[in-house]
Amino acid sequence: MNTFGARYRTTIFGTSHGPFVGCTIEGLRAGTRVDEALVQAQLDRRRPGQSLVTSQRKEEDRVEFSEGLRGGETTGEPIVAIIANQDVQSKSYADVARIPRPGHGDFPARMKYGGKSDLRGGGQLSGRMTAPLVVSGAIARQVLGEQGIRFAAHAVQIGRVIARSVTPAEIEANVERTPVRCADLEAADRMLVEIEAARRDRDSVGGTIEGFVTGLPVGVGEPFFDSIEATLSHLFFSIPAVKGVDFGAGFRAASMRGSEHNDPFAVEGGRVVTSTNHAGGILGGLSTGMPVAFRVAVKPTASIARPQRSVDLETMQPTEVVVTGRHDPCIVPRAVPVVENVAAMGLLDLMFLGGFL
Repeated sequence: MNTFGARYRTTIFGTSHGPFVGCTIEGLRAGTRVDEALVQAQLDRRRPGQSLVTSQRKEEDRVEFSEGLRGGETTGEPIVAIIANQDVQSKSYADVARIPRPGHGDFPARMKYGGKSDLRGGGQLSGRMTAPLVVSGAIARQVLGEQGIRFAAHAVQIGRVIARSVTPAEIEANVERTPVRCADLEAADRMLVEIEAARRDRDSVGGTIEGFVTGLPVGVGEPFFDSIEATLSHLFFSIPAVKGVDFGAGFRAASMRGSEHNDPFAVEGGRVVTSTNHAGGILGGLSTGMPVAFRVAVKPTASIARPQRSVDLETMQPTEVVVTGRHDPCIVPRAVPVVENVAAMGLLDLMFLGGFL
């Protein structure tokens, strides 16, 4: 389905090489303030062509709200947002229905839709579809921002380069100072070298995004299937190229003892806190009031310029494919704002469900 959310409901539409992509958003009360410039600012962080480490596809990604907003406020009707696709080169995808590209959804999509789906640029399975998700998330984070809830994410790993641990405040201060969006500026320089090496080899590289949500009240989340982990994981895995998600200590918890992993409670400034945060700010699927901490693993970009083995689905014979077009040697920097904003989508829905708003 192309719809997410129970109370804050987002439906996306369009395809990568169609005339537009967009979304409808339902669930905001009439009179909710929405700053369109702040929405555009988040889209600008995601758009291609920002630097040499991103795709050189030139898209302005200007969002137009055709319904649901007037004078900077919601009208109570569904919000309709449209983003035009302006710089498409569909000829690069003439053969993908016949010869599927390794690492892409071409083959299963052809089988599922009987060869009728639009596979140009990945069609509805493309990372292009994260643009309307950013629109919805950018609106959600404005609503949550009025409650003191903040989002911060950065590239903690690209290829074999791993950044040091940083705080949410360091991320906010440094993440936009480098094109790789890593708050550890020394590691960021090495990440640039890693990406450039992959580009020279006509290859690509993946990485890991680390994120934090601060200011969330205690008790957000709905047991059992709408816990914070379940909700955020659902959204993170909806981002093309995401292959793994963990919270707090995550997979490291498997090698820890309970005495190590349990976060001791304490009182600080008149409120209950934990002295460590191995749980990632979540216990029993509910927020504890500590920062919600997560990591999202992103695979290397599937589109690479190296020859790769495939199959001609018409002749059922082995063949070779070379992916042409304009592609990111590393998608991680552009995925950082996507991760932040889909987290806002999910948490606003949970805040509504829990009666916090």
